[in-house]
Amino acid sequence: QVQLVESGGGLVQAGGSLRLSCVASGKIFSINAMGWYRQAPGKQRELVALIASGDIINYVESVLGRFTISRDNAKNTVYLQMNSLKPEDTAVYYCYLNQIGSRNYWGQGTQVTVSS
Repeated sequence: QVQLVESGGGLVQAGGSLRLSCVASGKIFSINAMGWYRQAPGKQRELVALIASGDIINYVESVLGRFTISRDNAKNTVYLQMNSLKPEDTAVYYCYLNQIGSRNYWGQGTQVTVSS
């Protein structure tokens, strides 16, 4: 099994910044991708940012230029630097990990609230 532990969420004013971290532990052998999804009240979970093998990075269009995903392979950790936050970024943010030939794993979620 793989465990994902997120940290860094909280309450921030519009225009502020937060940095999310997610540490993976357990039976890690070959990570294919790590990233972040989010789910706002009444909405479906959506991909925010993903970093895959070969450092291929994808962002949802709404965060382009504001969010940056990075990964420390030695620490099995993925980060999400969120700048210029907007009220519409308010959601529960979930860490995601996929291993080659294995299932997807999810963190427990961390709340990000952006006040206007």
